[in-house]
Amino acid sequence: FFFFICVEVYLFPVTLGSCDVVYPRVNLYSLLLQPIGFGLVVSSVFLEVGNGTGWTLYPPLSTSIASAGIDFIIFGLLSAGIASTLSSVNFITTFTSIKVIGFVIDRILPIAWSIVLTSFLLLLSLPVVTAVFLMVFFDRHYNTMFFESSNSGDPVLYQHLFWFFGHPEVYIMILPGFGVISLMLSTFATKEMFGNQTMILAMGSIALLGCLVWGHHMYTSGLEADTRGYFTTVTILISLPTGNKVFNWVTTLQGATTVRNIGVVVFGFLFVINFVIGGTTGVVLGNAGVDIALHDTVYVVGHFHFVLSIGAITSLLCYIMYIQRMLYGVIFKNKVILIMAPIFMSAVMCTFFPMHFAGFAPFPRRIPDYPDGIWGWNFICTIGATMMLILKFAIIMAISL
Repeated sequence: FFFFICVEVYLFPVTLGSCDVVYPRVNLYSLLLQPIGFGLVVSSVFLEVGNGTGWTLYPPLSTSIASAGIDFIIFGLLSAGIASTLSSVNFITTFTSIKVIGFVIDRILPIAWSIVLTSFLLLLSLPVVTAVFLMVFFDRHYNTMFFESSNSGDPVLYQHLFWFFGHPEVYIMILPGFGVISLMLSTFATKEMFGNQTMILAMGSIALLGCLVWGHHMYTSGLEADTRGYFTTVTILISLPTGNKVFNWVTTLQGATTVRNIGVVVFGFLFVINFVIGGTTGVVLGNAGVDIALHDTVYVVGHFHFVLSIGAITSLLCYIMYIQRMLYGVIFKNKVILIMAPIFMSAVMCTFFPMHFAGFAPFPRRIPDYPDGIWGWNFICTIGATMMLILKFAIIMAISL
């Protein structure tokens, strides 16, 4: 996510025809806040007790552990949230203020729209997660009872507020990746993105619907049937604009008469393949009845990594290849990239695809041990993870040499 902020700071003014954002010093302040937040979060691990709450900080665990590590995490995340808010305000102000000669809103690239939509999502969701973290802090130190069930509090309220931020955060991290892939494919296919306006509309629809589906993380928390039905419907609706984006990407490549730098295009197409696999498994999880069985299994891990983790990594690799060519004139050898691409895809499939079968076992995540019946799937995942580790060093060497 923070690397994508760097991508946005560089590409956003360029796509609008400007030399810089409106408030460069605000960019500097947000940059200075990031290491502060990162340092606080990392330092919580080295305290005597640590945090031990998981990454979601669910109460009553987060409100009952007497450890300063949780406070470090809270203030570290608040610091990072302030930095992201400053950057978002800067991007939106830049978008509305810069008026370059010949600037036509219909011709703005999808990557610029993805950054604007990401900024709006941040401004919408960050105040909510800030409030919920402060409520946890007050429960811990000032005897409030927001999430204490024995004193009329409600731990499920925390889940609602947290996931109202947590699910838009998924799109906050992947929307810039959509923009990068759109830019890469249209640039190296030497043609305008097919259905450019529908691509922008699809991203806007994804951003809007992404704010309305937080409850699908809470199907097992006791939601009533009507509520589960609503979240199931809206969750599956997201597949419609997502399918439109995939169609536009594929059609852009299909109609290209000349493709330059085939290696970058191949990695961009790998993004599309992984995203389709992850999106298909996500439609399965969107169903409330099926999710009851698959909730908190490694099926969820496989789905999430196909959609977000591999998607973000692939789009970042495409961006690095693109930016090195544009700034430094460094052109990656297509032969090297074409060798790495199938190895990368094989490693990804070996690592995450078996998780779907293990999840149907069902094999829960976040456990230190597992039954012997799952050994085969875990062994395949280990082979794939080892391949990915070796390949990362190879990619770093290829980029640096």
